[in-house]
Amino acid sequence: MAGKTSKIGEKVTKKTAAKPAGGEPTLLSGGNPQIPKGYGDAPVQAYIAAMPGWKSDVGRRLDMLITRTVPTVYKAVKWNSPFYGIEGQGWFLGIHCFTKYVKVAFFRGASLQPLPPGHSKQKEVRYLDIREDDEIDEAQLAAWVEQASRLPGERM
Repeated sequence: MAGKTSKIGEKVTKKTAAKPAGGEPTLLSGGNPQIPKGYGDAPVQAYIAAMPGWKSDVGRRLDMLITRTVPTVYKAVKWNSPFYGIEGQGWFLGIHCFTKYVKVAFFRGASLQPLPPGHSKQKEVRYLDIREDDEIDEAQLAAWVEQASRLPGERM
């Protein structure tokens, strides 16, 4: 495996390949699952399954919406968060669990129309925070995902 490159252009080693889960994942601060770094759908599904309570349902909905909107999406878990990208372009979106919400990060969100509501200290990044009782505007979210997938992504 050493020396291979992922579809997103990153070096893949034994350390970065997905590892099988050996029991319940540890939940980090805010209830964010600690999932080994890995590329492909399997580590992302492991992360979603480990999201606590209502957040797992939100994670499944987000993953299905992203996959439906961008059928060629490339997935990974890095830094205990699912990432979504396009081969050759980099990552356009990430998801992270916090105590009271799930954060969707659009890495080039400042270029989306309309702007996602959450500001960031980083000029290009915009956020959408989803809380337990929030109604998800799937049409707007799909429009942002589609727009984001066409922009140059982040190489992380």
